[in-house]
Amino acid sequence: MSGTSLDGVDAVLAEVSMAGLVVRAHAHRVFSAELRAELLALNQAGSDELHRSARAGQALARLYADAVLDLGPLPSVRAVGAHGQTVRHRPELGYTCQLLDAALLAELTGLDVVADLRSRDVAAGGQGAPLVPAFHRAVFGQPGVDVAVLNLGGMGNLSLLHADGRTTGFDTGPANALLDAWVARHRGQPFDANGAWAAQGQVLPELLAAMQAEPYFALPPPRSTGRDLFDAPWLLRQPLAGAAPEDVQATLAELTAWSVTEALRSHQPQVREVIVCGGGAFNGDLLGRLAKRLPGVGFVSSADRGLPPMQVEAAAFAWLAHRFVHHLPGNLPAVTGARGPRVLGALYPA
Repeated sequence: MSGTSLDGVDAVLAEVSMAGLVVRAHAHRVFSAELRAELLALNQAGSDELHRSARAGQALARLYADAVLDLGPLPSVRAVGAHGQTVRHRPELGYTCQLLDAALLAELTGLDVVADLRSRDVAAGGQGAPLVPAFHRAVFGQPGVDVAVLNLGGMGNLSLLHADGRTTGFDTGPANALLDAWVARHRGQPFDANGAWAAQGQVLPELLAAMQAEPYFALPPPRSTGRDLFDAPWLLRQPLAGAAPEDVQATLAELTAWSVTEALRSHQPQVREVIVCGGGAFNGDLLGRLAKRLPGVGFVSSADRGLPPMQVEAAAFAWLAHRFVHHLPGNLPAVTGARGPRVLGALYPA
C-alpha cells in the first residue's frame, strides 16, 4: 500500500483465511525525494503526462517489489494485493487512477499480482472508496458493540461498525495531506512530528470557518475525496493573509478534528471507541484535539487492538486480494454506493 501521504510503501506478509488475518511480517520502503515529487506533480495536469505516468508506474513497481522481497522467503504466497498510487480520483466522472506497472511487479517478484482494485466498484456506479470498511469489520468488529475505525492518512476516512451488524463508511476530508504540505512549505520538514508545531499555534476562527464552508463537508455519504480537491492550491485559496504559519497549522489540525468528530456525531453518535490507524495515529496533538471534541469517547491505537497503525491498510489490500482469489466480492455497496457487490481487481499472473 502507498497512500495519499506519499511517504512510502508498506508491505505485509499476511496469512488470510475465512476465519481472519494474521500478519507474519512487515516492511517499509521510503519514497525517494524525486519519486515523491513526481507523484505529487502527477496529481495535477502537466506536460507529457502519459510518458511520466508510465515511468512513475515502473518506479513504483520496483519499490513495491523491493518491499515485497524484504518480507523474506515467499514460497507459499498465493498473490500480492497491490494498491498503486492514486493520482486522480474522479468517481463522479466514472474513473479513478492508481499508478502501478503491475505486470512489472509480477515479473520482479515471480508472484501473481492483483491490482486495480477500485475500478470495478466505480464501473458499478460506486465511489471506489473507501474499500477498507469490510476489512475493518472482519478484523475489528465486535458483535453488539458500536466501534469506529479512523484512518488518518493523507485523507481521513471512517469505518462505522454498528452494533446491529451494519457497516458504513466514508472519507471525512483532509488529514495529513494539508498538514504535511504546510509544514514542508514553511519549515522544510516532511511532516509535523507529533503535531508539535501545530500545538504551538492558535486556531484562527475565521480561517477555520472559511475551510469548513467547503461544500464537500456537507455531502451525504457515499462520498470520497483526495488530492483532486484538498491540495496545496485549495489551501492557498483560503484567507491566509497575515496569519502566522503555526496558527495556520493549528487551524488545519482543528479542521481535521472537526471533520472527524462532526461525522461521528452525525452518523454514529452512540460510539464509545474509535480505533485509530495511519500516520495520524502518531500525532499526539491531533489525537488530543479529537478527544477534546468528543469527551467520553476513547481514541485508541489499532496496535492496542492487534494490528499496528502502519500495517492496517497494507493488510486490507492483502485481504482484498484473498477475496479476489476466491472470487468473492470486496466492496460494500452501502459504503461506496455501487449497484451491488463486485469482485475487485485484475490479475497479472506470475
